[in-house]
Amino acid sequence: MPVKRQPDLTRQRLIEAAFEEMHRFGFRSASLESILKDTNVTKGALYHHFRNKTELGYAVVDEVLKPWVEQRWKPIIEAENPIDAALNVLKNRLEETTDEMISLGCPLNNLCQEMSGIDAGFQERLNSIVCSWRDGIAMAMRRGQENGSVRADADPEGCAAFIVGSIEGCMGMAKASQDHAILYKGMTGLAQFLESLRPAKRTH
Repeated sequence: MPVKRQPDLTRQRLIEAAFEEMHRFGFRSASLESILKDTNVTKGALYHHFRNKTELGYAVVDEVLKPWVEQRWKPIIEAENPIDAALNVLKNRLEETTDEMISLGCPLNNLCQEMSGIDAGFQERLNSIVCSWRDGIAMAMRRGQENGSVRADADPEGCAAFIVGSIEGCMGMAKASQDHAILYKGMTGLAQFLESLRPAKRTH
């Protein structure tokens, strides 16, 4: 693996710090001064890598948020049995969710709500992430239909849209209520929906 040059490392540190700042405070309230302080980077170095705060925000979406989403849902998208994989991912998410995660909410959901209606660059990038996530799950559902692990009469695109919408909606409700129980109830309902997508067992 090639060793990253110092300018590349500085840029990466800025992006990662900006992600944390944006997750905590939102893009519009994110402070460049706080990001510089956290990274011990000069303002001149920041503007060497990014022309402005918006360009930094786009880099956060492209280089941190997009891989973060893809990594979390990759097990479902690649699975031979997408229902089993999805149930396992939901279980792990519930177990891994901390009070801080509930307090801050989903970074993708937060940015979609904050920026999609006011900035075309954010909207295009965020929509691309959501579409890729949704399309990946639909593809997995079709593969499940082909191998018999998903009901043949299920609508892969409709199921994928419902799954993604349910996950993001549950996270949003949990943030609004600051209550783990809301997330648990929502994910339990989604798990019941996923179970309903299994083919009926044949009786002899």
